[in-house]
Amino acid sequence: MSGFKSDQYGTCTFTVKQACPIELTMHIFGGKWKGIILSLLSQSPMYYNAMRREIPGISQRILTLQLRDLENDGIIEREETNDNPKKVLYYLTALGEDFVPILKSIETWGNAYLCKKNEHKRS
Repeated sequence: MSGFKSDQYGTCTFTVKQACPIELTMHIFGGKWKGIILSLLSQSPMYYNAMRREIPGISQRILTLQLRDLENDGIIEREETNDNPKKVLYYLTALGEDFVPILKSIETWGNAYLCKKNEHKRS
């Protein structure tokens, strides 16, 4: 896994010998860009450059690091083409596909939260 230490995050890890499942999940899928990357890949496999165009504000370095983390954690895989220049296609693994319903639930909750937040501001 990409740098996770079971004693690294919060009080949960002090009460158990192994990593807290919630902390572990947030470590693997958390951050500013991973949700967006996974959302794109849940729709279809994507080439690196196409993905970069779809994510405004992400640098080439950060996208590469995030993809590498997700690949190391077994969530996505990459496939290089024999084209010249080479292209790299990214897609979800079975483990990544298992996360898609959770990702959609997070999206639903986020939309509901924004609606309620906006209603509260108007009243």
